Amino acid sequence: MPRRRIGFWYRFAAVLCKPWLVVLIKRDWHGMEHIPAEGGFITAVNHNSHVDPFAYAHFQYNSGRVPRFLAKSGLFKEGFVGAAMRGTGQIPVYRESTDALSAFRAAIDAVERGECVAFYPEGTLTRDPDGWPMTAKTGAARVALQTRCPVIPVAQWGANELLPPYARKPDILPRKTHRVLAGPPVDLTRFYGHEMTPELLKEATEVIMAAITAQLEEIRGEKAPETPYDPRRERIEQRRRTQAEVGAETAAEAGADTRAEINGTASGHAQTGRAQTGHAQTSNAQTSHAQTSHAQTGHAQTSHAQTGHAQTSHEGENSK
Repeated sequence: MPRRRIGFWYRFAAVLCKPWLVVLIKRDWHGMEHIPAEGGFITAVNHNSHVDPFAYAHFQYNSGRVPRFLAKSGLFKEGFVGAAMRGTGQIPVYRESTDALSAFRAAIDAVERGECVAFYPEGTLTRDPDGWPMTAKTGAARVALQTRCPVIPVAQWGANELLPPYARKPDILPRKTHRVLAGPPVDLTRFYGHEMTPELLKEATEVIMAAITAQLEEIRGEKAPETPYDPRRERIEQRRRTQAEVGAETAAEAGADTRAEINGTASGHAQTGRAQTGHAQTSNAQTSHAQTSHAQTGHAQTSHAQTGHAQTSHEGENSK
């Protein structure tokens, strides 16, 4: 099929963006020969900066096959942005659709018309701490298996040095180099003719991402982690770590409360013991006092008795 004409809006966007891109970043591009000259195809690209869609579009614009990026359907509705999105042939994704294939209907139609559809399979900026591709969504694999079109893996590096992921300010100096390496089509033929189950789509997606990662390894001159970063797994592990920390804090607080209770009980027992000892001492003192008083009373009575006896004896002597 013949190439689609670039059109006014894409040329207008190029006039606006290319001068800035040329000034801000140097270019080290390879693999442009793998971009098909004719027919529909998919490029699957890693995503590590908010700037890289512009830098990558510059690469592919120069190849003569302009990319059609996927974007939320709401951006196409009105205003200048909507006109620009429609005019440049970008592709709406209907995320509200309950049918996964219908959500990518426009992308399938574009490929079948002979367009290039650019996918960021990760769906968002990578969250890998070192910038490697993370686990991806299955949209690119779904469209590729539905249309059986070529899938060109593309790795890029350098735009993330100009504007790191989730950063607000660019690091302009020194001037950065945008490196791109496009590879030969990914072989997905073993997946053709099978039902597109979640397991099959996941496996096909992993094959695509492995090809992108291998090319990024070549660009960076180092090996990627054996297991791609998985945001879902990281969230689960983070939740477990948080629960463990909360559990440890709760246990520590409970231990402190128990120790305080034990100390309070021991203190209460000690006070009770001292009170009982004081009471016993008081009782003993009272008993001793009572005994002393009783003894004094007995002594007084004895003395009185003796006095009475003496008086009696005296009276007897007088009567004689």
